[in-house]
Amino acid sequence: MNDFKILGSEEWCQFDDLRIPAIKARVDSGAKTSSIQASKIKIFNKGLEEWVRFEVNPVQDNRSISILCQAKLVDVRSVKSSQGIAEERPVIKTNINIAGNVYEIELTLANRDTMEYRMLLGREAINGRYLVDPSQSFVQGDISDEDLEQKYQPFTTEKKGLRLGLLASNPNLYSNKRIIEAGEMRGHKVVFLNVEHVYMKLDAATPEIRYRGGNILDKFDAVIPRIKPAVTFYGCALLRQFDTLGVYCLNSADSIGRSRDKLFASQLFSKNDIHIPTTGFAKSPMDTKDLIRMVSGAPLIIKLLESTQGKGVVLAETNKAAESVINAFKSVQTNILVQEFIKEANGHDIRCFVVNGKVVASMQRTAEKGEFRANIHQGGAASKVKITPEERKLAIKSAKVFNLDVAGVDLIRSNKGPLLLEVNSSPGLQGIENTTGKDIANVMIETIEKKLKYKQ
Repeated sequence: MNDFKILGSEEWCQFDDLRIPAIKARVDSGAKTSSIQASKIKIFNKGLEEWVRFEVNPVQDNRSISILCQAKLVDVRSVKSSQGIAEERPVIKTNINIAGNVYEIELTLANRDTMEYRMLLGREAINGRYLVDPSQSFVQGDISDEDLEQKYQPFTTEKKGLRLGLLASNPNLYSNKRIIEAGEMRGHKVVFLNVEHVYMKLDAATPEIRYRGGNILDKFDAVIPRIKPAVTFYGCALLRQFDTLGVYCLNSADSIGRSRDKLFASQLFSKNDIHIPTTGFAKSPMDTKDLIRMVSGAPLIIKLLESTQGKGVVLAETNKAAESVINAFKSVQTNILVQEFIKEANGHDIRCFVVNGKVVASMQRTAEKGEFRANIHQGGAASKVKITPEERKLAIKSAKVFNLDVAGVDLIRSNKGPLLLEVNSSPGLQGIENTTGKDIANVMIETIEKKLKYKQ
């Protein structure tokens, strides 16, 4: 027993064959196999052998450091993720170095971008060698931030890229952090701009945009809008001003404004032969009963025109309940839509993430038991889904109707085929990146580069 070394709950590892000088691993005796974060995985032939090429971003929260690795392919295994989703993962063998103790282990190549650690050290790698004391960390030696920076100095290159502004309200949101991270990884300077701290000078000769403190914002190549519904009017005004100054906006003010007007959006869908659940709108409470009949009666959905993330959306299960809710909303001068309830969808909808005219990722959202809204913010669960060619075409067409370069398109499967529910001009990244493993923030930055004809 005295021959066993001790590991804490987290330790630093080194992979000389992969040229990785240091990577922080979570020690997990509950996991059988070890895994490492890998992207751009490509299996290729080297003579008569199969090899795998992949990129590793070994330092958490620093995607500017990317190491290209290759190793002989040992196997491809079906592994279940923490969300219970099975996926095929390549397996390699390589030497690991923990505080000078070197031995060979198996590593699965996995997308761990959303995990706290870039590596997981499983029990097969530690059996017969170590005991684990989860109350401690870095028993085999810690690495300071300065030492880590020094180790990765050869992999750090100075890049001169674009200057991008992220126009939003909360810098700590997952989506905003990921976009900044992705932009910086590609060598660009990304500046967070709080919508409410930006103001403008309207003048034919010298129009300006300024930031709190009087700084003139005149050096941006592009602006990425992540405008919350509460500041749509002012946010769109700022985007029009940026456009006046010749700054490219990833989603224009007009596109965002039109997509946020649910009534106008529904009319645009009808005009462009985009099928949606039958929808009704009326001003007078005297028309309530006919409005309900028009959408095939209860159960039906009642939506506030300003609703978002599933808030302000009600399911009325009887005609009487529908009348009561509609008349209550109308009595306080609130604009609402009533919409046919698609029972056969059974609490499922599909979010398609469209970037630059292509569906780059899709997920199915399932409502919580007893809930009809499948939104993640309402407790819905997400899983991978394979969309049909018809659904893909509908998603792309729906984003194009608004001229949106980035859109979250929500569809529902019905007996009449796929129906469009909504188009979101500031779709969140967390749910769909975690579910699909796709680096959507990077795709968004690539789109800006293409629009501006920027070459690294």
